[in-house]
Amino acid sequence: MNLEDYSFWEMIVRTTVTFSVLLLLARILGKEQLSQLTFFNYITGITIGSIAGEIAAHDDTHYLNAITSLIWWSILTLLVSYISLKSSRAKAMLDDKPMIIIKNGKILEGNLKKSRLPIGDLNMLLRIQGIFSVKDVHFAVLETNGELSVFKKVAQQSATKQDVKAQIIVPKYMPTTIIADGKIIEKNLPDQGLTEEWVIKQLKSHGVNSVQQVFYAEIESDGTIYMDLREDNS
Repeated sequence: MNLEDYSFWEMIVRTTVTFSVLLLLARILGKEQLSQLTFFNYITGITIGSIAGEIAAHDDTHYLNAITSLIWWSILTLLVSYISLKSSRAKAMLDDKPMIIIKNGKILEGNLKKSRLPIGDLNMLLRIQGIFSVKDVHFAVLETNGELSVFKKVAQQSATKQDVKAQIIVPKYMPTTIIADGKIIEKNLPDQGLTEEWVIKQLKSHGVNSVQQVFYAEIESDGTIYMDLREDNS
């Protein structure tokens, strides 16, 4: 390395400014980019990190061009995240969608192949949650971030004081979102044997006249409905 090409203070300034900009952008992008590594988040994180590394480590890279690229990439990330928030189709295209892998103690081979999850990895994900037998699982869902969400069979669930003398009842439904942000999630209804008319009837039985009044609602395993209305005071 030629000492005449050594630019100590230039690299110090470039690295400090880049660090500050990256810290600010990470703050703006929000916690989802840091905690939930879906496919889109993963690619975004790698690219932003690569651009920042290029800026900090190479003094032959035009600084303003590189900073512009870093900021614009972050803006595109925010734009795509906003579109995903408003459109379930866009969300599914970017991050795929959760997939049921196990149902009533049986592995759904077709879904397992679609998710490209080896059976050994499935067993590992179950063991991490303290489950060593597939037959103990009522439902298992592979989430978009690669984690496995498991709903154990009632007989295998940890007992509470209230459960000690409780009768074992086979769940009728898998707890599923049926309303989000004032809209019925139509794609979640057929798998549960539900219809929009049934959902609306349930809302009316709870004194709710419009789907738009509901921020979030899900059907519980026993068929009851949990609802979170908009603009709660609590």
